[in-house]
Amino acid sequence: MSSPHPHVSDEHHDHNSLSTQDHDSHSQHSGHGDHSGYSDHAGHGGHGDHAAMFKNKFWLSLALSIPVVFFSPMFASLLGYTTPEFPGADWIAPILGTVIYFYGGMPFLTGGWSELKSRQPGMMLLIAMAITVAFVASWITSLGIGGFMLDFWWELGLLVVIMLLGHWMEMRALGAASGALDALADLIPDEADKVTDDGTVTVPISELTAGDIVLVRSGARVPADGSIVDGTAEFDESMITGESKTVTRASGDHVVAGTVATDNSVQVSVEAIGEDTALAGIQRLVAEAQQSSSRAQALADRAAAWLFWFALGAGIITFLAWFLIGQPDDAVIRTVTVLVIACPHALGLAIPLVIAISTERAAKAGVLIKNRIALERMRTVNVVLFDKTGTLTEGAHAVTDIATAADITDGKLLAIAAAAEADSEHPVARAIVTAASEHKEASAMALVGSEFRSATGRGVRAVVDGAEITVGGPNMLRELNLDPPADIAARTHEWVDRGASILHVVSDGQIIGALALEDRVRPESQAAVEALHSRGVAVAMITGDARQVADAVAADLGIDEVFADVLPQDKDTKVAELQSRGHAVAMVGDGVNDAPALARAEVGIAIGAGTDVAMESAGVVLAGNDPRAVLSMIDLSRASYRKMLQNLAWATGYNVLAVPLAAGVLAPIGFVLSPAVGAILMSLSTIVVALNAQLLRRVDLDPATLAALPEEDATV
Repeated sequence: MSSPHPHVSDEHHDHNSLSTQDHDSHSQHSGHGDHSGYSDHAGHGGHGDHAAMFKNKFWLSLALSIPVVFFSPMFASLLGYTTPEFPGADWIAPILGTVIYFYGGMPFLTGGWSELKSRQPGMMLLIAMAITVAFVASWITSLGIGGFMLDFWWELGLLVVIMLLGHWMEMRALGAASGALDALADLIPDEADKVTDDGTVTVPISELTAGDIVLVRSGARVPADGSIVDGTAEFDESMITGESKTVTRASGDHVVAGTVATDNSVQVSVEAIGEDTALAGIQRLVAEAQQSSSRAQALADRAAAWLFWFALGAGIITFLAWFLIGQPDDAVIRTVTVLVIACPHALGLAIPLVIAISTERAAKAGVLIKNRIALERMRTVNVVLFDKTGTLTEGAHAVTDIATAADITDGKLLAIAAAAEADSEHPVARAIVTAASEHKEASAMALVGSEFRSATGRGVRAVVDGAEITVGGPNMLRELNLDPPADIAARTHEWVDRGASILHVVSDGQIIGALALEDRVRPESQAAVEALHSRGVAVAMITGDARQVADAVAADLGIDEVFADVLPQDKDTKVAELQSRGHAVAMVGDGVNDAPALARAEVGIAIGAGTDVAMESAGVVLAGNDPRAVLSMIDLSRASYRKMLQNLAWATGYNVLAVPLAAGVLAPIGFVLSPAVGAILMSLSTIVVALNAQLLRRVDLDPATLAALPEEDATV
């Protein structure tokens, strides 16, 4: 959504922008975290804290596990070496293994306990069960109780280390869900300059009340919603609207907390503070949407839950079977072996490795993946909802059409209009000057204007080549009592129907032509829409602009559904509407007003030129403004999901085969999987998973390449 942008000059002059409202100025434009990880681990803070915690625990546990593995009799017998013998050597593995269990394993123990209490078993409970069984069995062996040979200290150490590595890699790839709320809170200053009878006094924001007058200095943020009572200034509202262009706000105009007065000081009468501000409302919507999306379970958790019940059932059946046939010692050995190897190293790395490699590959393609849920969900998306301004379009004025009187060329009209507008810094003026500089005839004429004047709400005047030139919108024509010639009027009527802004050029009292200015569609948008359609994904567009503006853009691009005249606070309801129809939605936007919708959607995608809040609310951030980058995310999601399934199939498939063998189902024919061999096979499965994940590096994620061709069947 845009707003009118005045010329930056002594006399403000209101060219109409590509706005959602007609301010009758210069134009005939009418109308208008995500949780992202394992399920609710106990004792865990934000994802940034998670990453640091897992990193620290990993390195120390790795250092401790080296002597544990080396001094483990089971590991030594496997490799055929003899552990050094000296006083206390036999206690190195038990003591250091105990430290690893309690220090490195604590996140899994507390997380497993939390899952047990909530009756939602997952990865944490599966890991906790395996390391606890290994810990208890190893101590029984180390203490010589029962004569069992269940020395799993080395397996305990490696299991904890690999699981810590997997969690560290994953948490490093996740974005903190609280980031969006923190970014919103940072937009509000802590203090305000309150105007009193004795001057101004600095007070905390909490002390402001409705009716107070506050001074907003040049470069300062508005502390509360209100209306200007004195002064005029250019305001940067990009943090709210996503538009980079400043807008004029004068006495009587409403201003929103968090926006910035860029050039002058103004006095604002406070109307809403704290929780009543528009920004606070957006903050609540973001929080609600994130809380809703955090209920999703990750793929590995579902696999881990299934494996937990499989392992527990297998363990119970194994113990009963061996005990009932009169071999209690074998019952204990077989059961412990089953429960230990039921938590494969591969499962702990199956998803994190894919996430880490996918994140790296995406970053090289200009796509920042902030959480794994976004990566997993993108493959299910069947509707991509684009915010129009600044996403599908460039978010800036451009001359898109020219109509001239019979005796003047397009180039000459552009040259005359550009000369008249040359001294203005208004975005409309810049668009005209840019168009003239890029036009062969207009640039060659090199006309120069003089005696520049701006007239608020009407247009600009200047002398060009000896003639009095006026460039402006409908107010200017009414003031001059002029009607466009029939041929020009017919052309401009078509422009108005598609929502373009119209400026007429008048020379010595005669209309000599008109210019159409529109928010130009990005050249990449057409390719993005076509490529999405080729992948079976529908495309929708949402905008605060008028219906005719939105429909014109949609018709040009072949968009399937359009939401026009949408107020900023209602964008997330449109996402919810699509979801209520059974669609999985990816929302692409760039402004604070898009933040709730980004958080509400299955996947929120912020463009890199957008606001910090939009990027924090999104699960994915595009480094640039190329909408084709969405294709990179879709293809990567589909390829990585295939890789996740392959890895999980290997990890869980290993268990499906190894657990029965460890339980002794082939004992009648003389084959029993020993604890040592089971542990080795488990480690080998981890290597297979790691190598398989590396194949993701072969996926081509260049947006231009993906847009040129339909999705190829990935072989990775």
